[in-house]
Amino acid sequence: MFTGLSGAGKSTIAARLVELLLEAGRTVTLLDGDEVRTHLSGGAWGSPRRPGHERAADRLGGRADRQARRDRGLRTDRAVRGTRADARALVEEQAGAGAFTLVHVATPLAECEARDRKGLYAKARRGEIAEFTGISDPYEEPTDAEVTLDTRALSADEGARAVLAHLGLG
Repeated sequence: MFTGLSGAGKSTIAARLVELLLEAGRTVTLLDGDEVRTHLSGGAWGSPRRPGHERAADRLGGRADRQARRDRGLRTDRAVRGTRADARALVEEQAGAGAFTLVHVATPLAECEARDRKGLYAKARRGEIAEFTGISDPYEEPTDAEVTLDTRALSADEGARAVLAHLGLG
């Protein structure tokens, strides 16, 4: 599971990791938060409806577990914002022992705001987005990440290869 602020580079690194795994002949499915948000939570991910956020994380963990069992390969990559410690724990519980690696894309808030192509941070600062993670809703940095990446100093390829190395595949 990838965690970090919006714009930190989670999806970019995860997409590169998937490319590298596929090139190595691995079966992998990427469940990207931007893509599954609409399908699993009706777009409520990160909204003031935190119970909806937690239910979506629960469903995402279950879906990842089923996908990993079906593919019988490397467990699923998930590039979602793990903004709550309990949501991270729930996904880990659903994915099973040994099937979970937490990757913290620890790009600082100022850098994420500078990269913000969608203007989400500006809207959050103007109060147009309620409970936006990192602005009006605190981001809970993980204390138990197996891999920590800062994309100010790493390319997506370097970040993906660091994850592969941690998994013993690089």
